[in-house]
Amino acid sequence: MYNPPTILAVESTGYLDFLFLLGVAIFGGTIVGRISQKLHIPQVVGYVIAGIIAGGSVLNLIRADLISSLLPFNMFALGIIGFMIGGELKYDVFKKYGKQFITILLAEGLFAFFIVSVLTFLVGMFLTHNLRASLAMGIVLGAISSATAPAATVDVLWEYKTRGILTRTILAIVALDDGLALLLYGFASSIAGGLLEGGKCNFVQSIIFPLWEIFGGIALGVAAGLLIIFLLRYIVESARVLSMSIAVVLSVMGLSVILKVEPILAAMVFGATLVNLRPRRSQPIFKLIEKFSPPVYVLFFVLVGARLQFSNVPFWMIALAVTYVLGRTIGKMSGSWFGAYISHSPETVRKYLGMCLFSQAGVAIGLSIIASERFGGEFGEAIILIIASTTFLVQIIGPPCVKIGVKKAGEVGLNITEEDLIESYRVSDVMNTTVLTIAAGDSLSRVVNTVGNTYDFYYPVIDNQQNLIGIITLDGVRNSFATQQLNDWLVALDIMESVLGRVTPETPLSEAFEKAKQLDIEYLPVVTSEQQDKFAGVLNCRKVRRQLSTEVLSRQQKADNIFNE
Repeated sequence: MYNPPTILAVESTGYLDFLFLLGVAIFGGTIVGRISQKLHIPQVVGYVIAGIIAGGSVLNLIRADLISSLLPFNMFALGIIGFMIGGELKYDVFKKYGKQFITILLAEGLFAFFIVSVLTFLVGMFLTHNLRASLAMGIVLGAISSATAPAATVDVLWEYKTRGILTRTILAIVALDDGLALLLYGFASSIAGGLLEGGKCNFVQSIIFPLWEIFGGIALGVAAGLLIIFLLRYIVESARVLSMSIAVVLSVMGLSVILKVEPILAAMVFGATLVNLRPRRSQPIFKLIEKFSPPVYVLFFVLVGARLQFSNVPFWMIALAVTYVLGRTIGKMSGSWFGAYISHSPETVRKYLGMCLFSQAGVAIGLSIIASERFGGEFGEAIILIIASTTFLVQIIGPPCVKIGVKKAGEVGLNITEEDLIESYRVSDVMNTTVLTIAAGDSLSRVVNTVGNTYDFYYPVIDNQQNLIGIITLDGVRNSFATQQLNDWLVALDIMESVLGRVTPETPLSEAFEKAKQLDIEYLPVVTSEQQDKFAGVLNCRKVRRQLSTEVLSRQQKADNIFNE
């Protein structure tokens, strides 16, 4: 008798349950993300909402133990995101705009720090009447507020194919924000430790350790970049390049945990090192990982939503959470405007950068956990609850604000590729409807005269009902000259060729191109429907590709003009 494998006999709490829930998370996240797009909401919001529904707050399908077991996957997803952000941090951009980026970074980070610190201190003091605890709470929350989540922000930029100075500035700020947050938290936790009763002001842990996290992460990222550059000398196949790149990303994230350095920063520096030292060779790598990453992003954000749980929270914590969001929003917007103003950044950066920096997640939550472990008690619990609840709010409102900002800046759709256009078009969008046709009964001399007076290479042959019955090519006309003694008797019907393939106006352009590639032809006749052969036009694949390339170049030039304003 056949005995099933052991894995099939596992109870519902085992491997099958685990794999099933992963499938449900990705499937559900994809569906809700698509619905969000239909409602003109960034898909990342749909992923997070799907996670909230599946998590402990609603259905409890994705339990806390599953989320904990997937923490390594979260690190991998953050590594992919960090690596892709690093690929946008090109030397020529920083050479031209580096001072602006640093000025804006310091302004938006420090403004958020001071405003949140002051407001939460005042509200905490009013509600608790505890001077030391309120001041310590305000300083720690202020430091955490300076962090910006790169994942949700960058996902919106990728979804809407943005390109321009605002996009470049956003990428630079979210890449550097976490480093600034770590430094501010180091000083803040040191001061808070001295303020709280029984707190110890440990200089080494509070100051030196954040510096090690930052510069250690930079060193690790550079080393990983040099390693992959060396390996690329011996690897050319796309599959092996993808495998090797993923392996290095995983290694970087793993070593970051072992060495206690900032993992996202290490991944960013890895990508930046690769794109700057090998700009041409690295482009296929980023394209391969971009195609590989969608299910990784879906599962990551679904788990982010599932992790957000809400229960009975004291009023003073709710008040501090509301104050934190308001203070952080004011700080980010006013600070980014001020930094852009004094650095003479373009007007689009001054107006819209602040609204693109609302999201917070990984580093903010990580710092809140560190704070809870260090300070403990009600203080530590309050930090986690405030950051968790506000993370939920800004993860929902942050992505739509990014979309509004880049849309108002005119940068949506300027980073589109030829493949993106192909996927978005149907044959009806690009087919030629003014093609000269030849009647089936036209004499050869008339066909030759028609061909001689035009510059086309492809002529559809139609009957009296305008149905497509064949095609005549320039080569076919040329071959007919070999039978000159019969020329007076030949008509179009005699020299036409059979139609190898045809499409309809509603056929996706990608499908039409694939059919032309399989048949090894450049022209595809278009008929009105699958059931009728009534001629509607011709798809000239080579000409359409040239038009698409021109469109892509035009959009990129428009983006670069915005970028150089």
